[in-house]
Amino acid sequence: MSSTSVPHAAGSTQLSVATLVMAFIAGFLAVPVFHQIMFLILHLAGIIPVPPFNMAPTKPFGVPVVISQSFWGGVWGIVFVLTLPRWFRGAAYWAASLILGGVALTLVYMFVVVPLKTGGLPGAMGPLFVIGFLVNAAWGIGWALFLALFQRLRGAAA
Repeated sequence: MSSTSVPHAAGSTQLSVATLVMAFIAGFLAVPVFHQIMFLILHLAGIIPVPPFNMAPTKPFGVPVVISQSFWGGVWGIVFVLTLPRWFRGAAYWAASLILGGVALTLVYMFVVVPLKTGGLPGAMGPLFVIGFLVNAAWGIGWALFLALFQRLRGAAA
């Protein structure tokens, strides 16, 4: 995989269903492999008191938290493949995957998810943003790596 690999449909106005599916799977897998591993590192460092890979059931369907997070990682994977390749190429694409993963996902968590779950904004926004940025940036680069791998494998199979 070269440093300039981006989704095959970069810049086009239409993406294939296969690319969208690969983006979802890449986002789904990036949660347990990258997001939760960064979470584990921060937990082992004593920065996050809660351990990763939370298997507690979550609302509304009672699926484990990590599965719910992985599903939403897949949804974000589709959002990213629909947007990032249109604006970024080469090294900028990889940097955008990391930075926008860290910023966008963290801001949505802080200003949408937390208020929906608690009815208010989170306290200690600075530390929450830094921790969120780290775990979500890990997801972003993981998503880009998985997507590039899947596209390479798909190209080799064609």
